[in-house]
Amino acid sequence: MKITSTSCICPVLVCLCFVQRCYGTAHHSSIKVTRNQTKHTEGETEVHHRPKRGWVWNQFFVLEEHMGPDPQYVGKLHSNSDKGDGSVKYILTGEGAGTIFIIDDTTGDIHSTKSLDREQKTHYVLHAQAIDRRTNKPLEPESEFIIKVQDINDNAPKFTDGPYIVTVPEMSDMGTSVLQVTATDADDPTYGNSARVVYSILQGQPYFSVDPKTGVIRTALHNMDREAREHYSVVIQAKDMAGQVGGLSGSTTVNITLTDVNDNPPRFPQRHYQLYVPESAQVGSAVGKIKANDADTGSNADMTYSIINGDGVGMFSISTDKDTREGILSLKKPLNYEKKKSYTLNIEGANTHLDFRFSHLGPFKDATMLKIIVGDVDEPPLFSMPSYVMEVYENAKIGTIVGTVLAQDPDSANSLVRYFINYNSDDERFFNIDANTGTIKTTKVLDREETPWYNITVSASENDNPGLLSYVTVGIRVLDVNDNPPELAKEYDIVVCENSKPGQVIHTISATDKDDFANGPRFNFFLDEHLPMNPNFTLKDNEDNTASILTRRRRFSRTIQDMYYLPIMISDGGIPSLSSSSTLTIRVCACERDGRVRTCHAEAFLSSAGLSTGALIAILLCVVILLAIVILFITLRRSKKEPLIISEEDVRENVVTYDDEGGGEEDTEAFDITALRNPSAAEELKYRRDIRPEVKLTPRHQTLSALESIDVQEFIKQRLAEADLDPSVPPYDSLQTYAYEGQRSEAGSISSLDSATTQSDQDYHYLGDWGPEFKKLAELYGEKESERTT
Repeated sequence: MKITSTSCICPVLVCLCFVQRCYGTAHHSSIKVTRNQTKHTEGETEVHHRPKRGWVWNQFFVLEEHMGPDPQYVGKLHSNSDKGDGSVKYILTGEGAGTIFIIDDTTGDIHSTKSLDREQKTHYVLHAQAIDRRTNKPLEPESEFIIKVQDINDNAPKFTDGPYIVTVPEMSDMGTSVLQVTATDADDPTYGNSARVVYSILQGQPYFSVDPKTGVIRTALHNMDREAREHYSVVIQAKDMAGQVGGLSGSTTVNITLTDVNDNPPRFPQRHYQLYVPESAQVGSAVGKIKANDADTGSNADMTYSIINGDGVGMFSISTDKDTREGILSLKKPLNYEKKKSYTLNIEGANTHLDFRFSHLGPFKDATMLKIIVGDVDEPPLFSMPSYVMEVYENAKIGTIVGTVLAQDPDSANSLVRYFINYNSDDERFFNIDANTGTIKTTKVLDREETPWYNITVSASENDNPGLLSYVTVGIRVLDVNDNPPELAKEYDIVVCENSKPGQVIHTISATDKDDFANGPRFNFFLDEHLPMNPNFTLKDNEDNTASILTRRRRFSRTIQDMYYLPIMISDGGIPSLSSSSTLTIRVCACERDGRVRTCHAEAFLSSAGLSTGALIAILLCVVILLAIVILFITLRRSKKEPLIISEEDVRENVVTYDDEGGGEEDTEAFDITALRNPSAAEELKYRRDIRPEVKLTPRHQTLSALESIDVQEFIKQRLAEADLDPSVPPYDSLQTYAYEGQRSEAGSISSLDSATTQSDQDYHYLGDWGPEFKKLAELYGEKESERTT
């Protein structure tokens, strides 16, 4: 099948079509398509031959934007199998088949039914096939071809980023680049000049120019001045077809603004200025303004003002307001019309940011002269001092002169002045002032300890103009006199330990005085000489405004006396000196070895021994339980039918009950304990008293001889063996007690029974160093020694 195209309209297109056909014929093989031929000879099998194609394929061209009434002819399909009898049917598939492109299924002619736009789609891919109309079988395989949309100049150049806003510094050199603009053309840049764009300037000459190829906009004049003209509107045109006649064009606007540079110096509008300032102007206040003009803007117009000379340099100062660029003139010292009536100042204004490229246009500063006229004003009285400080002693009599203030009229009239003290309605008035002389006196007795300083305000006015006032502050210091005696700094809680030693410091006291330091410290501490010497405590002045309390004797007892009183005297260092008396209370307390207070109350023995309430309750519970057991035991014994056999001679387990109070270790009459000292003192070996003995008794003389010959340890072992072997032992425990000190001891007895009548001079103070186990013993012997000393 051959593909041919006849879409040639103009002579140029005719040539293109000719080249197209020649190109397709020369470079694409023409293959004839034939049917498969099969021979059936006798003795031979069926042989299949490979079919050959008969396509001549190519690409078609169709002009865009076709506006004719009839469909545009695109080309023709032809197969070698087509004999012209209509038996071959052509089928077209692919992009736009049946909608944009239609084919005559008999002739193979292809037409375009719609106007195409190359800028939307540049080409279409389609597939062609020839089939047998009668059998609907393909005569040849499907083949692919392309239809390209041929461009025409139907799109004008466009500036996608316009309009433009750009700046360039003023006074720039000619040819300075401002901006590059770019226009785009949607036409095919590879076909003809449809997309070839050139640039030109329609508006903005002679200030700017544009490069026709690159679109770069440049300045076309030297020294363009922003102050003369600041904004420019430049119109740039882009035309395709290389600018030829018939080409399409587009334009854009470029708004160019000249930015400022410092090319203009500041200038004062006048060479001479005059300013009126009243003499009553306050120091530090602004009294006037001055301004120099600068044609530049922004930081290029910033300037500073200064006073370069004149007789008012020391009286006035000038500063710059950055917002308004004005010079603010301020007063440095008070004006006095009576002394000087005018001043002259030379003021300079200079740019702060200089551009050395334009230094030839300078200098960038300017100067002017300012004359200041001082105006006469009726001024209030002027005090001789800005403030006053006066002194007066406390307790001074009412009417005592404190001091005098002085004010005068500064004007030439020199009017008389009157004085007043400004009091609030609720203020207590301690002073008054003489309205004519300004003398301040007391109206009440002053107390420095209550108020050491007074601040009052004195006003002065002229007799001729009472409404014109001036004020001054007067500070009055109240001086101290020695009118307060010293006293203890606080209430002291002084404690002395029972085991204190003579000369031991038990406390340090200090004093205070309401008077000033000149009449207060130094303090002297001493005991009253009119009282007898205290045998228990003394006072030591430490000469540093403190005193120490010391003990005079060894050991104190709470049980004898738990509180002592020590009168003391304190005097100050004032002239004349004042003194006071106080009494210190000293409590006696039990202390630990390191001096820590344990208790300060006269408690019971158990409490002093350190037993807590819980321990006392536990002891009481144990006693109650023991009593219950004893009562139960007695009840059981009385319930037995057979009475117990009790030997009158057995003294080992006798329970002696008596109601009188014993004498302690010194009482030897309550119970004879000689029988417990030596087992040989027992008359005979006794057995249990609660049952009848059934064993044979040993003769008395044998027992005594045995007791004399054995040691107490053997004696106890023998008793234990007899108790273990006794068959008559009842089913409960039995407690047998023996007390024997032994024989032939070189040290003798350590018992204190025989030492009651001896008088010992031994010092028992060392018992306090033995530890907490001997604490109570040390306290007992310490009390005895104290009683003996007393």
